[in-house]
Amino acid sequence: MNQIQDYIHRDHKAIRLSEDLASVQDFFDELGFSHFPVADDLQFVGSLNAEDASTFDASKSVADYRYVLEQFHAKNNMSWFEVFEIATRNQATVVPVLDELNNYLGYYELEDLLLFFNDTPLIKEAGSVLVIQKSLQDYSLAQITQIIESNNGKLLGLFVSSSVDNQIEITLKLALGPLNEIIQTFRRYNYEIVSQHQEDQYITNLKERSDYLDKYLNI
Repeated sequence: MNQIQDYIHRDHKAIRLSEDLASVQDFFDELGFSHFPVADDLQFVGSLNAEDASTFDASKSVADYRYVLEQFHAKNNMSWFEVFEIATRNQATVVPVLDELNNYLGYYELEDLLLFFNDTPLIKEAGSVLVIQKSLQDYSLAQITQIIESNNGKLLGLFVSSSVDNQIEITLKLALGPLNEIIQTFRRYNYEIVSQHQEDQYITNLKERSDYLDKYLNI
């Protein structure tokens, strides 16, 4: 698997402070980026928002609007998830990449981050998706892992998919295995199973009992 640093782009140079807004507006119109880095020589200054740039006086330079530049960026030693978080938090399709001295190195594109995400075992590997829910103060990642592994399951990845009213919902990606046993163990530890599964023997038993009761009442 590639490293996230392999996705750093350098095909477009950073916008210069001395650059006129007319050319910057054309640049955004042509490439469709939400933001783009501004640098003074190698020193990162900030990111210019395309929507903001479209409203600026085209006869002025970027330096005249330096005060509106956004300061989000990634360091070149960050993981792909940290970079992805920065992009989504700032609603940006481009994230500047800096070294430890804040020198500008290039930029990540959101599209590449999504492709990188699609290549992770969480997405790429075959398996089952299980969604569980429990109160925020009672759930434990260590316990979740232990439940899966004690049933000879393998966890490919997980993420918190919802957190509302002190209830946390966790989406799990499991390698193909004894899903029913894992589901029943989660129930014994008072986890609610949010997703539906054909392998869920508990639901099957409830349906059989319901069908039997309906048949009995109709005798």
